[in-house]
Amino acid sequence: MMIKGVNRQVVEITQTDCEYFERILYFVKPEYASVSEGKLRDRAGMMSASGSPPPSKLRKSRWIMALKLGAAALAGALLSGLAFAMF
Repeated sequence: MMIKGVNRQVVEITQTDCEYFERILYFVKPEYASVSEGKLRDRAGMMSASGSPPPSKLRKSRWIMALKLGAAALAGALLSGLAFAMF
């Protein structure tokens, strides 16, 4: 398979420690193209060693977003209850 006209940054891991695969190619998202090569290689190495991506800031922000949404729902319920009790 040949990919034509693609201008992407790629990180290649050749030491996979797996008998099934000889190398792994990671395509870097355009918004992270300015990250240093060393940091990208470290992150790719962690992913290939563990078999799954390490936790990222995105997952942490999802928890924070869920907590904020829950707090807003609770505040809305309290205000509605107070308004209902007053009238």
